[in-house]
Amino acid sequence: MKFKEKNIQIILVIITVLMTVFRFLLNEKGRTSPDSIRFMHFAKVFPVIDNTITPLGYPLSIKFFTFFGFDEFWSSKIVGLAALAFILIFTYRKNFFFREALVTCSLFSLVSLFSFTMSEALILPFVIGFLYISSQIIIGNLEKGKAIFYLTISLILLYNIRYSALFLMGGTGLYGLIFWKKKHASSFIISGILAGIFVVLYKLFFIDYFNENYVKESLEMGLHPTSQLLKELFWGLCTTFNPFIHMANPNGGIINYGIYGLGLVNILLMIYFFIIKPLSETEVYFIFIGIFGIICSFFIQYFYPVNAIDFRLLSAFSLPIWLVYFRKIFQRFEWKTYAIGFLSICSGLFFTLLSKGNYLENRKEVKQFLKNENLENKPIKFYLEATEDLENIQIAELISTVNADLDITFKPSDTLQKNTLTKHKVLQKIKIDKNKYQ
Repeated sequence: MKFKEKNIQIILVIITVLMTVFRFLLNEKGRTSPDSIRFMHFAKVFPVIDNTITPLGYPLSIKFFTFFGFDEFWSSKIVGLAALAFILIFTYRKNFFFREALVTCSLFSLVSLFSFTMSEALILPFVIGFLYISSQIIIGNLEKGKAIFYLTISLILLYNIRYSALFLMGGTGLYGLIFWKKKHASSFIISGILAGIFVVLYKLFFIDYFNENYVKESLEMGLHPTSQLLKELFWGLCTTFNPFIHMANPNGGIINYGIYGLGLVNILLMIYFFIIKPLSETEVYFIFIGIFGIICSFFIQYFYPVNAIDFRLLSAFSLPIWLVYFRKIFQRFEWKTYAIGFLSICSGLFFTLLSKGNYLENRKEVKQFLKNENLENKPIKFYLEATEDLENIQIAELISTVNADLDITFKPSDTLQKNTLTKHKVLQKIKIDKNKYQ
């Protein structure tokens, strides 16, 4: 049985890696988003600090691989694949939730993240490291000064990749306060406080230095009504914890009932398994930190502009919950649990083929266009009328994968400049293969 399971694991690793590559190659713009433009531009112009909207961690990881001859786009894909490899190798070597991590990483939602030019791809392996350190403290393998040092460093590293790691800091400290009678409680409390002090210093010496009005400009009360946020929370949770499909049709339709329904059933199954199967102290912590992060992600929407809750925003908090969930399923069904990973890959492959684009062909077209316009290695601006101009910004995303030195402009006067591109300027000279099912 062990030999059989090892073969299953090897096959699942191979098809997960292949699916991650297919996911961005069979996409018309290589799995990028408007935020991807900012990340790649940040990496391109560093050591110039492009903005303080994002921490330095992800752009610098992209920058690192550019030293080996890759451009910013391909570097971002290497970061995603390296993140996937780290999780699997680390959990295997440490004998730390390896089987559970393998199935979790094979979920179509995680595959989509590893193939995406977004910081979630990088934060997930650091979340694994953070969970491992926390578990070692809980079981007593790390104590006192060492425990505080490693846990604090892991929290600081997480914050330097995504600001939402602030919720992990808060959850860590709160866990220590709730279970203050435990021997290890002080390590969690002190680490949470020290990491919080770093956040304050980071704000004073980094964010304020480059943009002293950032926090003031970002905070805005009453952004969305509670009724809307609660609906989006339900939709977000049902897609985040749907093991097969992590997105719904934005135009509505009967298919969404199936997607949300399957996610809801899975959430109920999670609760069932967590109740009937005894939870270890480590598992309790994983669930606690995950739920706390989800709750904070909900309430932050009242005064900080973020996208509606979805699988991407909740990935760092859903990961520990998935690990515990799959451990309980493995305890019940053993090696048959791998079927979930294979089925998720199959559903992802079907979706990818259904909505496929041809990134390499589009890249070739854009590269030739920029060469003809003498903009291949020069700073570019792309004009949009508004940030909601999603169809046009997709062209900018595609162009940024070839030349990352691209900025978005909303000034009509900029269109008179030769280095400012518009949808019309681009599409009158090239044809882009588009996904029909956007």
